Amino acid sequence: MRVRVPVPLPVRISVALPVLRRALTGLALALALTLGAGAVAAPAQASGYRYWSFWDRQGTTWTYATQGPATAHPSDGDVQGFRFAVSADSKDAATPRTAPTFDEVCASTPAKPGRKRVALALDFGTPQDAPGGETPPAARTACAQVPEDATTADALAAVAKPLRYNSAALLCAIAGYPHTGCGEQVSGKTRTKAPNQSAEPQDSAERSSDSGPSLGLLAGIAAILAVAAAAIWQSRRRPRD
Repeated sequence: MRVRVPVPLPVRISVALPVLRRALTGLALALALTLGAGAVAAPAQASGYRYWSFWDRQGTTWTYATQGPATAHPSDGDVQGFRFAVSADSKDAATPRTAPTFDEVCASTPAKPGRKRVALALDFGTPQDAPGGETPPAARTACAQVPEDATTADALAAVAKPLRYNSAALLCAIAGYPHTGCGEQVSGKTRTKAPNQSAEPQDSAERSSDSGPSLGLLAGIAAILAVAAAAIWQSRRRPRD
């Protein structure tokens, strides 16, 4: 003869609680990982500075200048460039978008004794990098013929006035652009795309991979909830003798 021995409700609950506690702990961990992954994946608001960067042309490559235009002394035949953009630092700075050769810029400027010729490429940047209410002029080149001991700043002043400097001798404007501002910090910077960089939006698969938790993670959370429910249901059954 089988005798049914009822298990008091407090006992059934005490049996189920460890299992339920483990299930809920796993669920909390999964949710924390989900939120943490979202925090890592979210792009941070970058900060940069809006300014004129200074470049030397080395062969076929623009190289960030190691000194300022007021102290640089180019040689006859050198090519130098300036680019206005929002950049975080020298590694992030955008190069001039044109790459002229010395012969292309200075072919019509004959050499003269006691003077040197410097080819300058002036890139006023994009509308996205312009200060509010201003429109960047078109990029241009110029051949500056200056005394042999002249600096890059002297060459720039010979072909691109007016120039504007701040009290710390930072170059703020070339050919009057921009009208205001000088190296100000810009939050939420928008990067300027390189000419060969695609501007097409991401496809749906790429967007879905960044839009939230993965399907596998959601399935894992559902499984944890199922285990918790099963534990509660099992604890409510009466054991048979």
